Amino acid sequence: MPAGEPGCRMRPLLVRLHRWFGLGIAAFLFVAGLTGAVIAWDHELDGMLNPSFFHSATEGAPLPALELATRLEAKEPHAVVTFMPLSVEPGHTWIARVAPRIDPHTAQPYPLDFNQVALDPATGEEQGRRMWGKASLARLNLIPFLYQLHYTLFLPTKMGIDFGVWTMGVVGMVWLLDGFIAIVLAFPSLKSWRKSLAFRVKRGGYALTFDLHRSGGVWLWGLLIVVAVTSISMNLGAQVVRPVVSVFSTLAPDPFRSVAPGPALTPAETTAARARIVSEAAEVGRREGITAPPGGLFAVPAFGVFGVGYYGAGNDHGDAGLGNPWLVLNARTGQVLGKQIPGQGSAGDIFIQAQFPLHSGRIVGLPGRIAISFTGLAVAMLSVTGVLIWLKKARARRKPAKQGKQAKAAAGTVRTRERATG
Repeated sequence: MPAGEPGCRMRPLLVRLHRWFGLGIAAFLFVAGLTGAVIAWDHELDGMLNPSFFHSATEGAPLPALELATRLEAKEPHAVVTFMPLSVEPGHTWIARVAPRIDPHTAQPYPLDFNQVALDPATGEEQGRRMWGKASLARLNLIPFLYQLHYTLFLPTKMGIDFGVWTMGVVGMVWLLDGFIAIVLAFPSLKSWRKSLAFRVKRGGYALTFDLHRSGGVWLWGLLIVVAVTSISMNLGAQVVRPVVSVFSTLAPDPFRSVAPGPALTPAETTAARARIVSEAAEVGRREGITAPPGGLFAVPAFGVFGVGYYGAGNDHGDAGLGNPWLVLNARTGQVLGKQIPGQGSAGDIFIQAQFPLHSGRIVGLPGRIAISFTGLAVAMLSVTGVLIWLKKARARRKPAKQGKQAKAAAGTVRTRERATG
């Protein structure tokens, strides 16, 4: 590019921005990349590490989900089931999420040291329990720990601000901006475009490090931009992404955030509402045009609502496409308060629906998950090579300055000797 062109004059500024943006987010992206590569296979790895938690001890027809939930709450009267599968894969345990009930004497939640329980679906016997997301490297906690680390870094929530969510959301925004700066810097001129795609493997050393960073980023640029955009959505969807998208397209209310809280349910009301909603879930789904069977139920007793997910046994993540349909229901009346049905709604609604499937790679099934796992490793590699390049150039910049200082010192010494002997 000729020296007088605006792009050339802008290049030093872009280089500085890329340097400082990259250094500022390198550690975050390194952690997010490595953990993301692992949690693309969270179910499979968790099952391999903890077979007794995920695989049922006995064979036989599973008990009804409602009976399993009732047995669990009878055994643990201070816990309420907040999510449960309505069907179980053959040979697998029935795994429920629980939350503490409120102690009527103190108006505070009862202390619980677990939030996930696995039962043998044929007998109702407990096979394991854990605190999902606990900061622990124990085998039972390892995959949930990595999942939580990926999204929150275990940063605290203070004064109503979730610092983990905001940190990773801001990192995503800086990363997105830096991605566009990087692609401009990668192609300084039309004549040198081949260099921006090549890897000098035989040269090795710094040349290969530089090519891994520059050319690796170019080859994967599209995937990196997708992951950056979706990482913003995963963390700051309500705060940033939905307001931006709503400028260009009408959005339906978020069914999981827009429901106004109703009167809290008592334990007896929760049990009765759960039984009624489970019995009516299939018919309610058909009225909404959903063909899949009811697959999961979540409860928010404090808000007086239940949610029903529609999918086959074991497909709670959604193996392909835009995910599973969900309905949010009034616990007392069964009225549909909100819904999210993949593929339905405005262009903006479908864009929002696509964010988690794109971020996880599940939108195209197994190939997508492989691509996302590889991209996570590449993000970690780009972070490391970026820092190495900066260190190399920083040392090179310091060397002339050091030599200049030494030359000045030597000249000063000579002058001093000359005056002394003069």
